[in-house]
Amino acid sequence: MGDYMEYKFKINEFEGPLDLLLHLIKESEMDIMDIEIVKLTDQYLDYITSMESMNLSIASEYLVVASDLMYLKSKILLPGMEEEEESEEFIETKENLINRLIEYKKYKEVTDNFKVLEEKRSNFYTKTPSSMKPYKSGLINLNDDVTVEDLVNALKRYLERQEYSKPVTTKVTNKEISLAERRKSIRNILKQRKKVEFFELFEEFSKPYVVATFLSILEMAKEKELIIRQENNFDKIYCEVS
Repeated sequence: MGDYMEYKFKINEFEGPLDLLLHLIKESEMDIMDIEIVKLTDQYLDYITSMESMNLSIASEYLVVASDLMYLKSKILLPGMEEEEESEEFIETKENLINRLIEYKKYKEVTDNFKVLEEKRSNFYTKTPSSMKPYKSGLINLNDDVTVEDLVNALKRYLERQEYSKPVTTKVTNKEISLAERRKSIRNILKQRKKVEFFELFEEFSKPYVVATFLSILEMAKEKELIIRQENNFDKIYCEVS
């Protein structure tokens, strides 16, 4: 193989002739825009010859590139050939090869980046969505169609409506609300009416009152003093005597 590098390539190490050329260009520290055609051709043909000596089948695409390189090399070595005398076919063949190498190099770099990202992503593990019911307390006696989340969402919509409709000018006062008092009040309402719409229990629109009322309803449901029901999705939610 003369003065050229010793080849220790693994079989199937390269994905195609352009991949092999890029490797040879990198190893020889060539500029891809100004490749040394003669040196590159000899190195490429040495690799092809080494494959043939091992009785390996050579893909046709490797032979096509080999023919282009041999054509370019023969033109360069032609006696008396000057740059200004280079034929249009020679220039086109060389530019086509360089452009293909540049495009393949871009593709390869992007692919390598994807591989790095894939390796990083493989360090993360995700779990498919699953029911959280086994982890929830079974003491809150809501029926199967109503969850605490449903109540929170319903209360949120109620508060938004109240906020929108409240007077522009309001007077803010501090008032402590006892959970025991609210439970007693709700207990009296249910004793009289047996069944009350969820929002009817929020008789005042103030943060302490709303929070105390909501917590009281949950505690009473947990202790089975009342049952919270909803016949269908988006229907009204009712609190009933247990």
